[in-house]
Amino acid sequence: MSRWQPDARERLERAALDLFAQQGFAATTVPEITARAGLTTRTFFRHFADKREVLFSGEEEVPGLVTQMMADTPAAIDPVTLIVEGLKTIAETRFEGRLDELREKRQIIQTDESLRERNLRKLAALRDAIRAGFVKRGEDPLTATLLAEISVTLLNVSLNEWLDQTDDRPLFDIVLDTLESLQSTLATFPARQP
Repeated sequence: MSRWQPDARERLERAALDLFAQQGFAATTVPEITARAGLTTRTFFRHFADKREVLFSGEEEVPGLVTQMMADTPAAIDPVTLIVEGLKTIAETRFEGRLDELREKRQIIQTDESLRERNLRKLAALRDAIRAGFVKRGEDPLTATLLAEISVTLLNVSLNEWLDQTDDRPLFDIVLDTLESLQSTLATFPARQP
């Protein structure tokens, strides 16, 4: 067996996803993954901290990306425009072109409570980064919290709609539809009476 394999990460990921789908996440071991991929356990741990990272690797970068995008956006940009443009960037750079892969990962995540909890922590970290970004931009804490919650909800609802769709609409089109639906719903709320 060659000591260096240029496609090792992809082989390990494919083997892991196949085994997770066949026998369940909890029942799959790292040695089974490496045996299926024809690689060593040591190679697995060069690429992934643990088997959960096969499903979540790279996602820890998103809160940092969001923080940087918010810091780089001119102060004159209003919060809603910032949210929409941020979601567009995330949709196009992190999700488009990965529909089948993300459907497969979501299906595996839904079968395991610890993975569902990990997914919720990922969303909470994103929400916290957005909230902190809005506070740094001068929003009061309540408004920053609402904007962060709206941002994460828009992304999460839109992402699930996109993964469930039967056509090939881009994720960002679904984000815009979801935002329009939210705006319509909020417009029906009665105005506060003095």
